[in-house]
Amino acid sequence: MNLNNLIILIPTILYALTIHEYFHGWTANKFGDPTARLQGRLTLNPLAHIDILGALCFVFAHFGWGKPVPVNPYNFNNPRRDNMIVSFAGPASNFVSAFLFGVIFYFFRHVTFVPMNISAIIFNLLISGIIVNLSLAFFNLIPLYPLDGSHILEGLLPSSMALKYRGIERYGPFILIGVIVVGNYTGISILGKILSPPIHFFLKLFTGL
Repeated sequence: MNLNNLIILIPTILYALTIHEYFHGWTANKFGDPTARLQGRLTLNPLAHIDILGALCFVFAHFGWGKPVPVNPYNFNNPRRDNMIVSFAGPASNFVSAFLFGVIFYFFRHVTFVPMNISAIIFNLLISGIIVNLSLAFFNLIPLYPLDGSHILEGLLPSSMALKYRGIERYGPFILIGVIVVGNYTGISILGKILSPPIHFFLKLFTGL
């Protein structure tokens, strides 16, 4: 990856990870859990939300994660439902961000008063913003612990099935790492096969490209 691409990618990664974790904390606070706010995580300062390994994975593997916002579901009135909504808030914020970047992209495609060199930079930033936010949204919707999708699935399952699912959650990180390692060694990215279709579909939908 050359320096120009890195300069474009870094701010979009910082934005996507920050908005994702911020809305986890913001939603939790709205539902009665002030843990993130009390620990200084209810902020749009990227330094509070960046996980170095997760950010590097974004640069080199095109998916990644931020530093998880602390959530105490026992502070919720309805722990299962509210925890599911809080978990969904992160990916939803990225999806909405991708849509808004698409709207801005569409606007700049139809204006002529912006110099060509400036518009090229803006287009690259917006395309990068859309791809990174969609990648973070769909990656986190995978139903493997500790990703948001595991908490969403647990909240959707009947109580008896949710209890059984919680019992196998501890294997989630090992499965996730195994999938990544196998993809690196075989050259066939399983995550890429899963994530690419929805990312490309919405990229085309939001940009018209």
